[in-house]
Amino acid sequence: MSTDVKAKLNKQLQEVPHKPGVYLHKDRLGTVIYVGKAKDLRKRLASYFNPSRQRLAEHKTRALIQSIWDFEIHEVRNEQEALLLEGKLIKEYRPKYNVAFRDDKRFLLVKIHLEEPWPKFQLTRLKKDDGAQYFGPFAHSGALRRTVSWINREFGLRSCRPMKPTERDYQHCHDDVIKNCAAPCIGKITREEYLAKVAEASEFLKGHSKDLIRSVEEEMAEAAAQLDFERAAELRDMIDNLKKTLKPTRQFRKKGVPGKAIKPEEDILELKDYLHLDRVPEVMECFDISNISDNHIVASMVRFKNGLPDNSNYRRYRIKTVTGQDDFASMAEVVRRRYSRILLEARERVGDEAADASQEHPIDAMRRIEAEEEEKADVADENGGEKPKKKKKPFVRLPDVVIVDGGKGQLSSAVKELQRLGLHDLPIFGLAKQREEIFQYGESDPIVIPHDTGALKLLQRLRDEAHRFANGYHQLLMKKRIEESILDDCPGISRGRKERLLEKFGSVSRLRKAEPEEIAEVSGINSRLAGEIAHFLKTHS
Repeated sequence: MSTDVKAKLNKQLQEVPHKPGVYLHKDRLGTVIYVGKAKDLRKRLASYFNPSRQRLAEHKTRALIQSIWDFEIHEVRNEQEALLLEGKLIKEYRPKYNVAFRDDKRFLLVKIHLEEPWPKFQLTRLKKDDGAQYFGPFAHSGALRRTVSWINREFGLRSCRPMKPTERDYQHCHDDVIKNCAAPCIGKITREEYLAKVAEASEFLKGHSKDLIRSVEEEMAEAAAQLDFERAAELRDMIDNLKKTLKPTRQFRKKGVPGKAIKPEEDILELKDYLHLDRVPEVMECFDISNISDNHIVASMVRFKNGLPDNSNYRRYRIKTVTGQDDFASMAEVVRRRYSRILLEARERVGDEAADASQEHPIDAMRRIEAEEEEKADVADENGGEKPKKKKKPFVRLPDVVIVDGGKGQLSSAVKELQRLGLHDLPIFGLAKQREEIFQYGESDPIVIPHDTGALKLLQRLRDEAHRFANGYHQLLMKKRIEESILDDCPGISRGRKERLLEKFGSVSRLRKAEPEEIAEVSGINSRLAGEIAHFLKTHS
């Protein structure tokens, strides 16, 4: 870290308030390398630039401190909000020096579905559009679990697993005996009375009712006065859990953080100069491989037109020919599938015989077809937008430049596939994330674009969008897996019955649409169980 950088950081530090919040450390390229939270932002940030800490810190911390060239802060109201925002930003930026929160694990939510016969509070990490009511997220999972358990006991709400508990379930349950449940399963309480308790408990979980906490505090004081210190300590811990859980917090969303203004037209012209391209990169495509697990290796292709996302032309792929996590082979497969399809559709457009007879270079042929399509469109506009009798597939032109997310290995794999397809002259570059260097095939030295230029920021937006789209596909596949496992929570469904149901209907979504009579046709499922399954799937998603 140079003297000038230290002076700049110390000057910035003087403007940091003594308030809770989250800070983001950045390197010389403007990349976020660490996200942290603090009760006092000024004190925490000052500790990073204290010479004694740099001498005594472990190797990883010293490396982080030496890499800091800038920082950014976000003020919040309390430590709990700081924890929630810290987790969100780590998942968004995935900084190299952070370990916690980098996985897909989310903070806990509390869910209750009022359409169930006897609603109960459940913990979940995934919020769905299923008609249920959600509370949270909550930063302290342990405190939340103990709070929900206390709420169930205090309001007499059930915590048993069956969707519609019966007298048979009651025989194996002791909650009613120890006064922890109102026992709706045997009619000790009407549904209207039970729902009133649920509503009261929901208001408490929202933090709208403080009377219960005061009553617990009074009970704690009384236990202490009677020298029942064990009970007083238990109540003290319970009060601490309740206060942690019910402390008001805001939900932080990406749109709440204002983005920097961009100038796409200027950016693509600047990029043309830096990459020494023959034509302005009006159409750009970027590929990213996402292999969070061996089960679902996916890829994304995003397309920018005139410097802005062209969402309708995004594509996503499940890798088919690669076993295990092999980014190079996966990149080769997705590039081959993308551009072989474009060339095949162009061949179909001009006819196989004409394509075989032509010695035209593939890129020149694609440019010619592109010009012809534009000319036809102009003629159609002049004729009042007359539509052709037979509707053709929309023409997909080759991009002006291709970007792959990765270094020389990914770039080499992609280039070899383009060469096999005859696309030798299609400009392609690799963008390595660690130093934001641009690699060109056959050149040992990378192209270094200043990090404050619009050209590099355009490439970063393109790469980040490809990464976001790939991760979104992963989440979609994970959601499907979660949907398949919803049958595990359905009462009366064993592993064998689940397999037979999925074998007959193909998916949970189709099973939802089936009538109880159709479900009852599955071996091992009688009409009563079929009705319960149909009802369960209509009230859960």
